[in-house]
Amino acid sequence: MIDQFGREINYARISVTDRCNLRCRYCMPECGVQKIPHAQILSLEEIVRVARIFSRLGIKKIRLTGGEPLLRKNLSTLIHELKRLRGIEQVMLTTNGVLLKNFSHELIAAGLDGLNLSLDTLNAETFSTLTRRKFFSNVLDGLQSLPEKFSVKINCVPLVGVNDSELVELATLAESRPVKVRFIELMPIGCAINSSLVGVSSSEVFATLEKNFGVLVPVGKKNSLQGPAQYFQPKNFVGQIGFIDAINHKFCATCNRIRLTAAGFLKTCLSFDAGLDVKNLLRSNVDDDELAAKIRATIYRKPREHFFGDETKFQMYQVGG
Repeated sequence: MIDQFGREINYARISVTDRCNLRCRYCMPECGVQKIPHAQILSLEEIVRVARIFSRLGIKKIRLTGGEPLLRKNLSTLIHELKRLRGIEQVMLTTNGVLLKNFSHELIAAGLDGLNLSLDTLNAETFSTLTRRKFFSNVLDGLQSLPEKFSVKINCVPLVGVNDSELVELATLAESRPVKVRFIELMPIGCAINSSLVGVSSSEVFATLEKNFGVLVPVGKKNSLQGPAQYFQPKNFVGQIGFIDAINHKFCATCNRIRLTAAGFLKTCLSFDAGLDVKNLLRSNVDDDELAAKIRATIYRKPREHFFGDETKFQMYQVGG
């Protein structure tokens, strides 16, 4: 599936819920948000139907997100059904890890290919301050519950005066185990726009890590399904260090993804409200061919690049972060 600028679109992020058990300062207000009524959330059957159409159009990788996806009942059943779809090569998950220990075994048994774990700090007090919840030990237990060879990426948003003194310690999580620790620049979306939080640029993080570990050797991309992260491997590291710098180094020219919100809205770019109300079509009894045609036309019009700012109305928790 090729868009108007010649980019191959083969990766879909599907949010399965808007609910979350954390209140991260750069993502959600302390008081929480108004929940979408359950009847307005896509059912598992509707998600599978859309994913089947995605696969027909060339989507090969699906990542389940939230909110916090582990709050969605029967998530393992959904993973099992998605893995059965012809053409879907990878089914991944992004989680905050709070409930991971409870579900890791059944998720892997259902066929999950890997997961991203959000972890901005290794300090319990900092974790509580940043997430407004005291679940730090739950997250560590969840990480430890995963098999050593299971594909794990740890996502960290570096923040000035919050966790910038921990960057080296966080990176060492990849020193003796085959995980990828990724540093993601703070994006001006939703709560982050008016927050007092200030992000640390990827170039600053890179310089700090190279000062401590020596030369960071670039690791080439293995396939077209890989996301925007650029990976490096310090000497004697088993795992890798990654950087996602959407602000200072746009990767829009190679963007290969689309997003489906929990309420069934197809977004082709985080920075724009334009897209397609897939849920309305699903519940209007359109057939698969008509739905596929409308999805294809929407993806074809995917914008050339993002322009983050106050005009971005979607919140991070609505589109999976």
